[in-house]
Amino acid sequence: MKKLAAVAVVAFSLTSVQAFAGSPVQIWKCGMEGDASEEAIQEYAAKWEKAAAALPGGKGMSTEVLFPVAAAADGNGTDLVYLVGWASFGDYGKWWDAYPSSDVAESEGEVLSCHGSALWEKM
Repeated sequence: MKKLAAVAVVAFSLTSVQAFAGSPVQIWKCGMEGDASEEAIQEYAAKWEKAAAALPGGKGMSTEVLFPVAAAADGNGTDLVYLVGWASFGDYGKWWDAYPSSDVAESEGEVLSCHGSALWEKM
């Protein structure tokens, strides 16, 4: 009976971790191209999100642009942080597989130049 209880506890623990897993958020450091305004960046972000959300895994995808109020220069030309979130890591994987060869990827660099990212888990 103790073995059965231990197996049940382990099985529940593994499934509960999956049930309560967070969602992926990719955080990009970006610079503004030329004389692009914050409004132009917001317009681009809305257009990019709509097109990117149409890719496999993109349903429910969201973006957010964060402009600094007070920040020290990082030496890389970071003017803003661009966040892209997905509902699940499975969706992110499907999307990431489709993105590099998509027309959406071709639009990069119009008003933003991003130079580094990290994938985070949002709980």
